[in-house]
Amino acid sequence: MRIRVLDGRAELGKAAAAQAARAIERAIGENGKARIVGASAASQFEFLEELTATPGIDWKKVELFHLDEYIGLPKTHPASFRKFLEDRLISKTGIVMYHFLDGEKDAAEVIRQRNAAIRESPIDVAFVGIGENGHLAFNDPPADFEIEDPFLVVNLDEACRQQQVGEGWFPNIDAVPKQAISMSVKQVLRSKEILAVVPGPKKAQAIHACFDGPISPMAPSSILRTHANATIYLDCDSAALLSPATLSALAASA
Repeated sequence: MRIRVLDGRAELGKAAAAQAARAIERAIGENGKARIVGASAASQFEFLEELTATPGIDWKKVELFHLDEYIGLPKTHPASFRKFLEDRLISKTGIVMYHFLDGEKDAAEVIRQRNAAIRESPIDVAFVGIGENGHLAFNDPPADFEIEDPFLVVNLDEACRQQQVGEGWFPNIDAVPKQAISMSVKQVLRSKEILAVVPGPKKAQAIHACFDGPISPMAPSSILRTHANATIYLDCDSAALLSPATLSALAASA
């Protein structure tokens, strides 16, 4: 794993998008298509804007999987992650192969179908964020580091749900669903490459816990430190609490 720290969100988005585009193009060149995982969060705005504007990517050869989705939330809701990916990725690129997690359908059947689809071949590159509570996908602390299934139903903790209110997706915490379908931690780690895009001062404490502290289910994204090809993109705000020793060690591996 390595860390890159950029001056601001715009610079972070450009750098992460450039690496993402290279990963997609490399996979298409080697395999005839690229299998990717898309994250849906305010932290991804600049990154996706840059990535979708990158020329030369053959998006018709890209197969998209979905990190997580609320259970019971209609696709028309502003906070729907299916809506997010449609608006900010699919509609801008013309991706035709995608596997949504439909939180309005029977969760067990959705999971069965998506588990079968994602197991067909490896994921080339996963785009993820890190939550204010350190979550990876919707695996809140204490996260399950052992489950082998690609997708599972998870309970959302109060800190996670409050983050969604703070970002403006819901009017109050009572409006935030209490459960979601999420990609498992082990499935994220099965990706050949992982790009975590994590800007902003509200993420600083989580970044400190995940990368200065121990690898622990209580800091779910700390597990990214075990992945040989993960890059954590931070801006100066999100990196503000990292120790100089951690910054030096992990930046040197870039």
